[in-house]
Amino acid sequence: MDSPAQRRLKAIQDHLVSSPNIDHHQLMLQANETAGEFAFGQGYSVVLPEKLQTGKWNVYRSAHSPLKLVSRFPEHPDIGTLHDNFVHAIDTFRDFKYLGTRVRVDGTVGEYKWMTYGEAGTTRAAIGSGLIYHGVPKGSCIGLYFVNRPEWIIVDHACSAYSYISVPLYDTLGPDAVKYVVDHASVQAIFCVPVTLNTLLSFLSEMPSVRLVVVVGGIDEHLPSLPTTAGVKIMSYSKLLYQGQSNLQQFCPPTPDDIATICYTSGTTGTPKGAVLTHGNLIANVAGSNFLLKFYPSDIYISFLPLAHIYERANQILMAYYGVAIGFYQGDNLKLMDDMAALRPTLFCSVPRLYNRVYDGITNAVKASGGLRERLFNAAFNAKKQAIMKGKNPSPMWDRLVFNKIKEKLGGRVRFMGSGASPLSPDVMDFLRICFSVKIIEGYGMTESSCIISAMDDGDKLSGHVGSPNPACEIKLVDVPEMNYTSDDQPHPRGEICLRGPIVFKGYYKDDVQTKEAIDEEGWLRTGDIGLWLPGGRLKIIDRKKNIFKLAQGEYIAPEKIENVYVKCKFIAQCFIYGDSLNSSLVALVSVDEDNLKAWAASGGIKYNHLAQLCSDPRARAAVLAEMDAVGREAQLRGFEFAKAVTLVPEPFTMENGLLTPTFKIKRPQAKAYFAKEISDMTNWVKKVSKLTSQGIK
Repeated sequence: MDSPAQRRLKAIQDHLVSSPNIDHHQLMLQANETAGEFAFGQGYSVVLPEKLQTGKWNVYRSAHSPLKLVSRFPEHPDIGTLHDNFVHAIDTFRDFKYLGTRVRVDGTVGEYKWMTYGEAGTTRAAIGSGLIYHGVPKGSCIGLYFVNRPEWIIVDHACSAYSYISVPLYDTLGPDAVKYVVDHASVQAIFCVPVTLNTLLSFLSEMPSVRLVVVVGGIDEHLPSLPTTAGVKIMSYSKLLYQGQSNLQQFCPPTPDDIATICYTSGTTGTPKGAVLTHGNLIANVAGSNFLLKFYPSDIYISFLPLAHIYERANQILMAYYGVAIGFYQGDNLKLMDDMAALRPTLFCSVPRLYNRVYDGITNAVKASGGLRERLFNAAFNAKKQAIMKGKNPSPMWDRLVFNKIKEKLGGRVRFMGSGASPLSPDVMDFLRICFSVKIIEGYGMTESSCIISAMDDGDKLSGHVGSPNPACEIKLVDVPEMNYTSDDQPHPRGEICLRGPIVFKGYYKDDVQTKEAIDEEGWLRTGDIGLWLPGGRLKIIDRKKNIFKLAQGEYIAPEKIENVYVKCKFIAQCFIYGDSLNSSLVALVSVDEDNLKAWAASGGIKYNHLAQLCSDPRARAAVLAEMDAVGREAQLRGFEFAKAVTLVPEPFTMENGLLTPTFKIKRPQAKAYFAKEISDMTNWVKKVSKLTSQGIK
């Protein structure tokens, strides 16, 4: 008798038809006569039963690998750890360019200087050997406390080669959070730079686990010396490198089940949580992404997204697998465009925040040019858009006349753009696709899933979604009745996005309670995000579950959904929506778009001395609220989802004022406390107006 697993596979196989002319890794799905409702015609996803006899057909997998979740690279199944991946890169691309930085000559930043894959391999062996020389035992946590540069990658490779656990320390988390992470993970060695060393020294005595501090870019003669009783050595990176070269040790390779890294997520509340990711987790995620993305040793990637975040970590693993050259920015976002011009990358991954700035910069420049230039741009844009929509190749004339100049803004050679971390507007995505003539893909992921959960497929021209499941996981939507989302919703099933597979993390470090809240008994990871399935098995993120609250009348509110609507208002740079169970209305705190608000004031002849005065003007508040109402109606917000009052603030929400996480999410409890007076004033005003209205007084 067949086992339950075999019967399930047989049932699934009966709904799949493979072509004998294609590789089995690229399985092409078609609907059998009896299975039309289970296999999508476009083939991005396939739907399977969660339980063979009793379950609904509600589990989605990638059409690239429907019968087995991917855990290794199909072309290189021997790669099971990050160490294996880098050994493969060294063996295959030894003399190829790998890590590049801009050289400073007489204080001026010059061209990029490169380290090859082979040189990086030699250096990582020396750094790992240096840690062993100083008595740091296998399995220890190693902290990395600096922004992107080649040494970060070298240290991470050293950790993988000698079975250490890398622990990124956000330079933006602030001293208290860094101290918490170091203590919580019992970090034994910390790699930092002179700037972050000063922060470490202020509380080094409060971190008893630390025995070694290595300063990248430091000079030993200028480093502080601590008394031997402190039990901590401080040395330069170059000295550790020399000591390791003089005392080389054999590699101590990890297994796929060993912990590769503990990534502390910033969180919007409380202390950071340490997501435990194994080598197997990370390899599975990147191996699944490999079905969607193909890069080459001739490609060049610019690294500027924070290496402390999983998005950039996963990118680095994939780049090494393909032998891509990685150039690092100077560390200053304001100089990124200068770095792009010098590096001329072919691959560019970013977040919507930056893509929106690119979009705004180009559209504003076009409007400012006026006349013939504006008409030429619009004609070129529309002609190219129509050709792409019809599946035709646009005339190269438009690139020569208009778009090649725009491409030069990013160095002129970008052929691929990736977007993640938050939703990218469909308008912006289509705009970038047309202006830069690139393949652009939007993905969705989180630290706890080792990065990518889903991503757009190659050739999919539809925007406004995050694609099909990563072949390394399966996805289901779970009903959220309190928000009126169910898997039976028509025309699209809706619910909380849950996933399962080899990419799911092992849990939060030393926190069983929150681990059990995140992963259920059957291994499903709850994301807290609300999604729906579009035709073709494409996932679309529509809401957020975790921050919901009730208003006094019992209506549930998902503030992030409403904020995402209101930020489309031209006057709004950032928006914080507040409400509670004691009140029946929402209020809004808005960080204003300075340029647009000043332009509005000028057009109305409104005088003011400074931006704060303009923000306090009742006419400005009324204009912004009216615009918010218009945007809300267009987005079909329900009546109780409209903000009934707004306070305009001149300063942005930032990490420095404690209102944003390093991933640019609003810290809601902190924002509530920060704006307590404004919230109280607005709430009282709304109550007063509501009372007068009920009495028939306007």
